[in-house]
Amino acid sequence: MRRRRSLPWIYRWSRPLIGAIAIAGAILTAYLTVTKLTGGEVVCSAEATAATSSCSDVLNSPYATIFGLPLTLFGFLAYISMAIFALSPLIIKPDGNKELKRNLDNWTWLLLLAGGTGMAVFSSYLMYVLFFKLQAVCYYCIGSALFSWTLLTLAIMGREWEDIGQIFFTVVIVALLTLVGTLGVYANVDNPIGETPDQDGLIVIPQAQTSPEPPIGWEITTTSGEAEIALAKHLTEIGVKNYGAFWCPHCYEQKQLLGKEAFSEIDYIECDPQGKNPQRQACVTAGIKSFPTWEIKGKFYPGVQTPQQLAELSEYKGSMDFKYKLP
Repeated sequence: MRRRRSLPWIYRWSRPLIGAIAIAGAILTAYLTVTKLTGGEVVCSAEATAATSSCSDVLNSPYATIFGLPLTLFGFLAYISMAIFALSPLIIKPDGNKELKRNLDNWTWLLLLAGGTGMAVFSSYLMYVLFFKLQAVCYYCIGSALFSWTLLTLAIMGREWEDIGQIFFTVVIVALLTLVGTLGVYANVDNPIGETPDQDGLIVIPQAQTSPEPPIGWEITTTSGEAEIALAKHLTEIGVKNYGAFWCPHCYEQKQLLGKEAFSEIDYIECDPQGKNPQRQACVTAGIKSFPTWEIKGKFYPGVQTPQQLAELSEYKGSMDFKYKLP
């Protein structure tokens, strides 16, 4: 009798491996999504510096939101889909219907190949953003990218493809569609509408278009420059405090003037009990009557202060190449 040709181990174990990695990715992205939606902070050992942002800064950046929803939510759906494509033929076994079984196997492999390609291309773009635009280290992001590339590798090598051209055609088409879609989704992030410098090189800060929701209010959408970050660090070092409330539009203007990265360095005190990490008693003790109010060297300055004004009041001597101005 002719002996049946033994299958390579990668063919036998590719689907379980893909399913396991996809489930791990789904757990990771589910954790990040829940943390984002509940306003929590992710656990991360990377500390933010002037040149390197922490995991939380990366996951709260404009690149981490698509269509008003956390990017990690779409990652969760992608991983769940890959797990279903990988494991469904192992679970669903049509009795005696070899044709149906063969079709299920073939179509799910094509879906795994297409899904793996899309996830790998999208993850590659995000790694470019992470290292060259955000200049950050986010272990969650890197881990997810490694998952995506591994899924694509297993999708290609996990079976004996009869037509190599089918692999090439699918990968190229899906990769091009994913790249075009990604660039379109992030077009306004890479080139923000209304962020054109004037003759003085300053940009008018974008205004809030929605109602504030506790505990955060409005998300900061401006990106800090090196001058804003250096100023913010200086203010914190000399004990400057900023008092505000999440629902206060002028407080939001103040945050936008400094940018997300710089304002995260500020010693901000939330005065509304419904805000994030409220310190109501500190505001009462300081006698705060309006928002925002700055406390600089024992004196109180109510109202929005431009970076130039903060630099003058705090005797800041660093770079004055600030980016934004009030409308």
